[in-house]
Amino acid sequence: MAILGAIAVPHPPLIMPEVGRGEERRIQKTIDAYHEASARIVRLAPDIVVLTSPHTTMYADYFHISPGAGAAGDFAQFRVAGLSVRAAYDERFVRRLSELAQAAGVPAGTLGERHPELDHATMIPLRYLQEAGYKGKIVRIGFSGLSAATHYRLGQLIARTAAELGLSIAFVASGDLSHKLKDDGPYGFAADGPVFDARMQDVFASGDFLKLLTTPADLAENAAECGLRSFWIMAGALDRLAVDAELLSYEGPFGVGYGVASFRVTGRDDARNFGEQYEAAERRRLAAIKENEDIYVRLARLSLETFVQSHGYAKLPDGLPSELTDVQAGAFVSLKKEGQLRGCIGTILPTKASLAEEILHNAISAGTQDPRFSPVTADELPHLVYDVDVLTTPERIADASQLDVKRYGVIVESGSRRGLLLPDLAGVDNVRQQIDIARRKGNIGPNEHVTLYRFEVVRHV
Repeated sequence: MAILGAIAVPHPPLIMPEVGRGEERRIQKTIDAYHEASARIVRLAPDIVVLTSPHTTMYADYFHISPGAGAAGDFAQFRVAGLSVRAAYDERFVRRLSELAQAAGVPAGTLGERHPELDHATMIPLRYLQEAGYKGKIVRIGFSGLSAATHYRLGQLIARTAAELGLSIAFVASGDLSHKLKDDGPYGFAADGPVFDARMQDVFASGDFLKLLTTPADLAENAAECGLRSFWIMAGALDRLAVDAELLSYEGPFGVGYGVASFRVTGRDDARNFGEQYEAAERRRLAAIKENEDIYVRLARLSLETFVQSHGYAKLPDGLPSELTDVQAGAFVSLKKEGQLRGCIGTILPTKASLAEEILHNAISAGTQDPRFSPVTADELPHLVYDVDVLTTPERIADASQLDVKRYGVIVESGSRRGLLLPDLAGVDNVRQQIDIARRKGNIGPNEHVTLYRFEVVRHV
């Protein structure tokens, strides 16, 4: 087999004795498991190790593969002098992987390196490997904001590259789990934190990579994890391979989840084609969503699809209910793709003769004019999920005590600048956070005086 096995490991800096200065003893199970996982990789005697890190160069739409003959890094940012790690890169592997990715339409390569130094999520597992006796080269890869399926395909290309070059590889997926496990932790507590970590523990123990790929995006976001995409790439590298999966340890005493897992390849298993299974599950999910859309959402979908495919505006369908044709209201149209926001544009107050026309125009704006995103393409249309929020008339309020992040959206206004945030958004947990985000959207400074407005929405899906 081109790929011999894989491990998933965390990267807390304090796991290094020079950084932890005794605190590392509180995660002794993680340390022991780390040593065991590293020894297993060394016993496999791979030609090279492929390591994915969430803290190397990362782009929203591109996978960066570290170029050159090698790199080094140190722990100076963690107030430790003289502790460094050095890695040699396999340039031939990097070159061939980049070529295969380009041919396959997967945006990956060596362009755009910003910081060549090794990051701590690379150095920590690499030091453990080197202490266990590994002396070979590595390939260091960052991940992207692209879909689970695209990360999985990159993993498949990694395995294909190894096979073409006649190399055996081991895969190291560096990534912490939830960062929101405890109120007194550095990132606070979120109810989804322990839920996410329980899901990953089950994945690590069972090797169920379909469960990994279908992790809900809002669950991962609320948990504030940093390893999921590493694990997606690892799963792709293990496509159609039977593995002996083992969860070696799990701890979270500092409010961040640390999981260590081992996946030893035992043969081929065509039933473990999880990328194909995931894409089939996605098609079923999207078909069910589309089947159950209400008239508001169907109108938004009709509008954007017509515009993208024909560059023309859709006509209002006959037989629309009077609540759409005889009423004026502001409305926001939100687009998501694979759980991630793909565009959101709306109007606070009505600008068209009817709510139906408001939705018709705002759907096109959400798909083509949101400055945070490139315009939606025809290929993306089947993958989009739409929300339509119809706004009540904004009401001026005296102060933030009259807000509720679940019930009310907020508008902050300072002179001619205005920022808006809808209610009940994933990751927005309190009023202060809601106002801060609205300020940033309106380019209003944190200390500037603002007038506050609140509004309610009726959300259509």
